[in-house]
Amino acid sequence: MKTSDFYYDLPEGLIAQTPIEPRDHSRLLVMNKVSGEIEHKHFYDILDYLNEGDCLIVNDSRVLPARIFGTKDETGANVEFLLLKQIENNKWETLCKPGKKAKIGTKFNFGDGIMTGTVVDITEEGNRIVDFQCEDNFYATLDKIGQMPLPPYITEKLQDKERYQTVYSHELGSAAAPTAGLHFTKELMKKIEDKGIKIGYITLHVGLGTFRPVKVDDVNNHKMHSEHYEVPKDTATLIKETKAKGGRVIAVGTTSCRTLESVASEHGEVKACEGWTDIFIYPGYKFKVLDGLITNFHLPESTLIMLVSAFAGYENVMNTYKVAVEEKYRFFSFGDAMLII
Repeated sequence: MKTSDFYYDLPEGLIAQTPIEPRDHSRLLVMNKVSGEIEHKHFYDILDYLNEGDCLIVNDSRVLPARIFGTKDETGANVEFLLLKQIENNKWETLCKPGKKAKIGTKFNFGDGIMTGTVVDITEEGNRIVDFQCEDNFYATLDKIGQMPLPPYITEKLQDKERYQTVYSHELGSAAAPTAGLHFTKELMKKIEDKGIKIGYITLHVGLGTFRPVKVDDVNNHKMHSEHYEVPKDTATLIKETKAKGGRVIAVGTTSCRTLESVASEHGEVKACEGWTDIFIYPGYKFKVLDGLITNFHLPESTLIMLVSAFAGYENVMNTYKVAVEEKYRFFSFGDAMLII
């Protein structure tokens, strides 16, 4: 398939700039993955589509306030750093701009001197490896000086950092939020559990590759970024028991989906493990675990819309996106949700 097959026309005004309050009052488009039939609801209505004995699998990764601003020691020039991946201890791979001001050996100050950083290497892609130093705990310092790494299509300033975290986020490490989970409130999760639907947790630390465009014409030639995941024993057991009893496994977000399918592809089943995944799911892929998917509306020509098309059928998904535009759903990270069952 061609990358252009996944293009759709999206008016800029439909890109959500701020989150809906309360979280579960966003709209919900429900699609039957077999028939393509569509219903228009609100996210709190999701309870009506979940059955006792089903399980939801959510990604409990927590977003780092990974955007920090430093001043160059010698000149006072301002440089923006985005933490991408921890190499070891306080040494991180970063994206920085302007990069020309961050040569190897250059030292920067952050937060009026409460943290310093020295560029110690440059990767093949041009990213800077920075060794950070601070008196306090690194993550506590980051929480004081860092900003949330919102996607480039969000231009509004986020008033509350927690609004770019899921209510169940726990494991620090993501450069972007697993946004399908942003619609859940603690109250809604309790109602879901009270109905007899179990909730299982996996961790996949979302990288900025999520936002990288597909630059090849032929989908088969695209190489995915790699992300670290962990599946605990309790979650693996929950999935096995749910399947054995005829319940459905419903992934909250493409990150949960990719984790489960990666593990099942490698081990033949979902088992307790951790590792790195660069699985690329697009039409033609045979799903091994998923029965349902909760997701947001994704960018045109992105790997995420390709994954959703693999799960629900290309024609169904492209038609659904056309309807969502016509119905003025809100798109992308702070936008509305879709339930595919």
